[in-house]
Amino acid sequence: MGLVSRGTAAAGLGPARAAVRPRPPDAVPNLISTPPPEGAAPGSSRIPSMVLKAFFPTCCASADSGLLVGRWVPEQSSAVVLAVVHFPFIPIQVKELLAQVQQASRVGVAVLGTWCHRRQEPEESLGHFLEGLGAIFSHEPWLQLCRERGSKFWSCKATRRQVPTCPATSGEDQVMLVFYDQRKVLLSQLHPPAALPDRQAGDATASAVGLAAVFDTVARSEALFRSDRFDEGPVRLSHWQSEGVEASILVELAKWAAGPICLLLTCLLSLVSAASACRMFKLWPLSFVWSKLSTCEQLRHRLEQLTLVFSTQKAKNPTQLMRKANMLVSVLLDVALGLVLLSWLHRKDRIGQLADALIPVADHVAEELQHLLQWLMGAPAGLKMNRALDQVLGRFFLYHIHLWIGYIHLMSPFIECILWHVGLSACLGLTVALSILSDIIALLTFHIYCFYVYGARLYCLKIYGLSSLWRLFRGKKWNVLRQRVDSCSYDLDQLFIGTLLFTILVFLLPTTALYYLVFTLLRLLVVTVQGLIHLLVDLVNSLPLYSLGLRLCRPYRLAAGVKFRVLEHEAGSPLLLLMQINPLSYSRVVHTYRLPSCGCHPKHSWGSLCRKLFFGELIYPWRQRGDKQD
Repeated sequence: MGLVSRGTAAAGLGPARAAVRPRPPDAVPNLISTPPPEGAAPGSSRIPSMVLKAFFPTCCASADSGLLVGRWVPEQSSAVVLAVVHFPFIPIQVKELLAQVQQASRVGVAVLGTWCHRRQEPEESLGHFLEGLGAIFSHEPWLQLCRERGSKFWSCKATRRQVPTCPATSGEDQVMLVFYDQRKVLLSQLHPPAALPDRQAGDATASAVGLAAVFDTVARSEALFRSDRFDEGPVRLSHWQSEGVEASILVELAKWAAGPICLLLTCLLSLVSAASACRMFKLWPLSFVWSKLSTCEQLRHRLEQLTLVFSTQKAKNPTQLMRKANMLVSVLLDVALGLVLLSWLHRKDRIGQLADALIPVADHVAEELQHLLQWLMGAPAGLKMNRALDQVLGRFFLYHIHLWIGYIHLMSPFIECILWHVGLSACLGLTVALSILSDIIALLTFHIYCFYVYGARLYCLKIYGLSSLWRLFRGKKWNVLRQRVDSCSYDLDQLFIGTLLFTILVFLLPTTALYYLVFTLLRLLVVTVQGLIHLLVDLVNSLPLYSLGLRLCRPYRLAAGVKFRVLEHEAGSPLLLLMQINPLSYSRVVHTYRLPSCGCHPKHSWGSLCRKLFFGELIYPWRQRGDKQD
């Protein structure tokens, strides 16, 4: 098979015939064939042909005449044009190129038809030439797209060589031409539609499948886009990279250096992981402390993220690649903010100023707690308290405050050194510094936590004691084995002892409840401060910054769907549509690409929190192993 060029048109391959334009549609053609109108005779009406959708890249609208290369999707009756092969070419070389692309991309790429851009060629000779190409490259249906010289008029035709089964059926199909930006479709990632009502679910699923076929075809055909007009190959193509492959020296250098750097960092991270998994750190005191400190949980979380980011394994899908990019940007931003904090702390000796102000603040807090306890030991708000129990509890808590003040003054010479090392740890990231700050707050308020535990345990003991004695009065008891309340008969001595204990607990409950209420409020204040710090840490850890940056700068990269704009819809011309990408909303970007947080602190609902506060159950600043999160 010899060389095919524009000069072969003079030889007259096939009979001369002018381009046939399709019938002008009265409206936008439906995707399903329309039946004949009711009441018409069976032989008097002509069955309309099927409407085919031809997706044509906008970058090829000004290309020279040639062959249309793409993929035919029979389920959607769609033809996705990927490139235009220019003259001159050898047909066997075109077929070899398509076979190589099919082997590399696993996409059924074929010659779909011909493309005619009438600039300088005579119309009759060009028609002779294009008619003969259908015999060399056979495809059903065979598309013939033509753009008139010096105008925006397009002619589209889809012919079938097979004899139609029904005599009334036309051998030509109507074509709906859809223009799309090939570069944007290639770089974008189509997301499935959100949840819709049942009546719209079927239509949404069908349209999503059709769009996914178009996006998948363009995305997997990168092997076809590697050649440009500067290549000296046997086949010249027109596509979105025809003017030259986009490249950058910095990007190429980064690609070359990424492999060795990732391998080196992977080895270092594996050594750190092996050191952290040492048996010495799994002993009981150390394992308990490491599991409760926010700093250790944050460092473990960052170590897992860095291990995944610098892994030498290639991302399997775009979602995993986006996750790695989000993690890398999150780590870089975290370290940058930590360095800014480090420079601010070491400027003008702010660490020394914080160390000098910490001791007076701790003394002031201890003094205020002493005044609060002295107020509780009197007649708080005019309430009549049990004086004996009030004095015992007040002196017990005052002694703890005295021990705490001595501990703070004992640690005062080392506070500046501790704060200096804490500030130096900000180079690991802002989240590490905030986690250390949360642990320091927990240590500085440890006496408040002890007060809260004492009051909560005493209050909880009395509440459960009163509930058990109340069941005794009603002739009930709690069955531990069956986990339910059963009937039970009590004798007179049991009822007498139960009445005495119930009376004592009822009269001591107000004093205990008041101490529990005060120290619970102080504990909730500390937990609120720590919660705000954890919220900021989770925000830096889980916010998909790379995805949000793509949504802001290149919204077409995150596609939620497409919309079609009518370019031309006139009698005598095909329907021309422009496919535009609808980007994801910012809320859906955050919901889709949000990174997992470290999850070291509990998450209670308001109902669970109120129930625990009412029954005196402890609110831990960390997540318990057996807790069921609401």
